[in-house]
Amino acid sequence: MFVSVVVPCYRSMKTLPTLVRRVDAALSDSVTGYEIVLVVDGSPDDTWIVASGLAREFGTVRALRLARNYGQHNALIAGIRAARYDVVVTIDDDLQHPPEEIEVLLGALTEDVDLVYGVARDEEHGAARSLASRSVKAALSHALSVPNARSLSAFRAFRTDLRAGFDQVTSPNLCVDVALSWATTRIAAVPVRMDQRDEGRSGYTLRSLTRYATNLVVGYSTTPLRVVTYVGFVVGAGALLLFLRLLWLHFTGETTVAGFTTIAGMVALFASAQMVAIGVLGEYVGRIHTAGMGRPTYLIRDRVELLPEPRPEPRQWQQRRTGLVVDQPLDRQ
Repeated sequence: MFVSVVVPCYRSMKTLPTLVRRVDAALSDSVTGYEIVLVVDGSPDDTWIVASGLAREFGTVRALRLARNYGQHNALIAGIRAARYDVVVTIDDDLQHPPEEIEVLLGALTEDVDLVYGVARDEEHGAARSLASRSVKAALSHALSVPNARSLSAFRAFRTDLRAGFDQVTSPNLCVDVALSWATTRIAAVPVRMDQRDEGRSGYTLRSLTRYATNLVVGYSTTPLRVVTYVGFVVGAGALLLFLRLLWLHFTGETTVAGFTTIAGMVALFASAQMVAIGVLGEYVGRIHTAGMGRPTYLIRDRVELLPEPRPEPRQWQQRRTGLVVDQPLDRQ
């Protein structure tokens, strides 16, 4: 088995050397061949210097630097599209995903499974972060109909052929797990050990994860539009009942001249429903506008890699790439 390990890197200059050495030790005897693709996502520290140095030191390491910070999923897409081997493993740069557990993922990637998620045996995050993470998974499960969404994890292994399912997508808001769900439903999950983060802190807060869940629902589903339709029916039914009540009061002689409260309440209710509907429609129109501008998913500024050794080409080698590459002095040794 040939494996490409993709690592999105941001503020990880202290953890990358340890991560690379542990991946090297974990895979050197368990797979036929492997590479480690370090994708530096516009990190403001010296992460690129460390990553490029590791690429020069280890023949199995390739380092890519994006033109700016595009976000974790965009960096993952860049690494996945650059992967050369038949199986891709994605792993975080903070050592919370133990490289020694990669073998567990690969072992679960059987003939009838295309995608495997590593699920923590014990929750490694706090209560607030865990709640936000579960909210994101619930959004994927219910609104987007993503199989096994409650088992999603950034620690995953899948067949590289699956990237053909999103090869033509250039959206700046592409989500890896949604894109993978477009290509296969043969998904499995296995329990793995998760370690505590030793350096820095996670950039995923309760607020950012909630915003991410909202982005997923609006960006990949028509559920909000459907909800607005349902709200419109409910508001219409309420208005009809109120109108019938007013007619009853009129014919029974109980109508008073005042009526201001009822009219003000109706105006506020309908104004609120209209504003919600306009807001949701605006989100979709805005996304159509963004897609029409041709904003790229990512741009690769630099790369450092050694010349690859001759090997049998995987089936997906001729697959067309859609990621844009600019200013890429290729440092080969």
